[in-house]
Order: sequence, then structure tokens, then C-alpha cells
Amino acid sequence: MTVKRAEKVGEAIHEILSALLIKGVKDPRIGFTTITGVKLSDDLHLATIYFTVVGDEEEKRATADGLNSARGFLRRELSKNLRMRYVPD
Repeated sequence: MTVKRAEKVGEAIHEILSALLIKGVKDPRIGFTTITGVKLSDDLHLATIYFTVVGDEEEKRATADGLNSARGFLRRELSKNLRMRYVPD
């Protein structure tokens, strides 16, 4: 039962983050980025987000830095859209 819940929450996070990257994040470092997967821990406290970037290595590093700096904004927006007591890190 825990695995199914983790999969559902992972899919919801995937959809929300994809929409946020399209219209919510204004960081110019974040280029053409696609969320490819979300892996959650069994207790739903830690999420690993997998993404791909179109471009060379410098653009990929800049996008990773941009996403790391936007982590707080993205987590806050997730908390608004997910109805959970605790939003995964």
C-alpha cells in the first residue's frame, strides 16, 4: 500500500513541477528542461527529481544551479497544490 501511495504522490509532484517550469519559474538559467521522473522515499519525506536539459554541459550545470536556487519556491508551490501534511524535500 505504501508503494502505491508513493507512486501517486510522485506522479502528482511530476505534473505540478512540469507546469511550474513552464509558467512559474522566472530564472533565466533554467532553459528547456523536462522532468523525467520523481522517486520518493517510503516515508514520503524525501523526493529525488530527475530532469533532462537540452544543451551543452555548461547549460546543464546552469540549469541545475537555477533549479537548486528555486528549490524553496518550488517546494512552497508544491505545498499549495498537494494536500499533504508534509511536503517532501
